[in-house]
Amino acid sequence: MQHDYLQKAICFADQATTEDKAYNYEAAAQHYMTAADWLMQTMKYGALNVQMKQVIRPKVESYVRRAEEIKEVLKNGSAKKKPIANTSNERGNAKDNKGNDDDENNRDVNRKLRLLKFEHAIVTDMKVTFDDVIGLEQAKEALKEAVILPVKFPQHFQGKRKPWASILLYGPPGTGKSYLAKAVASECTRKFISVTSSDLLSKWFGESERNVKDLFEFARERQSCVVFIDNIDGLFGQCHDTESESLKRVKTEFLVQMQGVEKDNSGVFILATTNMPWALDTAIRRSFEKRIYISLPDVNERAALFKIHVGTNTYHTIQEHEWMQLAQKTEYYSGVDIAVICQEALLRPVRRLCSATHFKRVQNPKPNGPRQLWLVCSPEDPAAQELTLDKIKSDELYEPSVSMKDIEAALATQKPTVGKSD
Repeated sequence: MQHDYLQKAICFADQATTEDKAYNYEAAAQHYMTAADWLMQTMKYGALNVQMKQVIRPKVESYVRRAEEIKEVLKNGSAKKKPIANTSNERGNAKDNKGNDDDENNRDVNRKLRLLKFEHAIVTDMKVTFDDVIGLEQAKEALKEAVILPVKFPQHFQGKRKPWASILLYGPPGTGKSYLAKAVASECTRKFISVTSSDLLSKWFGESERNVKDLFEFARERQSCVVFIDNIDGLFGQCHDTESESLKRVKTEFLVQMQGVEKDNSGVFILATTNMPWALDTAIRRSFEKRIYISLPDVNERAALFKIHVGTNTYHTIQEHEWMQLAQKTEYYSGVDIAVICQEALLRPVRRLCSATHFKRVQNPKPNGPRQLWLVCSPEDPAAQELTLDKIKSDELYEPSVSMKDIEAALATQKPTVGKSD
């Protein structure tokens, strides 16, 4: 919503400047007021940071003031063949400045306003490291070569030895492509910008291409920057007869900006992911310097994934050799599939608590807290007491354990998202 409101404000501000330059003062005043209204809507409903608010608030006042100046001049009948509106907040009235200076300043301010919409796309504090990513050693090494090492050791990346400028991660869904990108955002010292189709595509004519250009300008201004596009095939699919002219122009603009024909892209690294590389436009796919296949986890990686997703702090009774048994039973399962299995297994003991009718008192193994806790048991247990969960205090409940049977039961309900034929 915020992005759409800001786009409309910029569009009307550009129209106001054009009409003002063409001496169409009535239309210019109307467009200035409309632009101010859309900026107010952006401030009211958009999740704006402090920097954007500092830019937008004076612009609203500036547009309203200039619209009133135009109306006052038209009311007095003293309009001259010279633009009288100045969208700068620092240079005073247009009558004190030259029209060419005003036009240049208008373009500069509107450009800064357009670039600011990408501030919300900067990602920080992901708290995921490369050590948290199981396997995928080739991809991790390539990303370190492209993103981390050139910043840490710039003297070793000079002349013909240049870091990768773009990498495409492709493979089955749920294999960790986006998780790798989170690790890059956490590990690298560069600005990490994550954009989606909603940030780039617009229903307004010409806006989508300009958004692509603005994105690269925004990245270039930060000199050392990573631009991440998840599921890029949703933006740049294969060409077909029914494809709109707008999407074709967006693809062309992306290729021009990515290849850096007009501008220097040094310091800008493009990272993208796709589950369907065959659905990605051929020219876009070839524009990535390095393409890395992210495969399904092998048996050792699956065993490690089970351990991680069950959790080191979770109370469980699973033996060490049983992790490998689970891994052998989950061929063709992705990392996300295993995470879903573990989540289901972790919830099963909680469900048993909810349906339990008998509990018994046991010694608290931890030094802190109550001396005795309530443990769920069968009605035949000699120490069993008829009780329900809602009658037990939260700190007096014994933590239920996750067993091998819980994971096996969860495994029976979860099939792999990737088949053997895939």
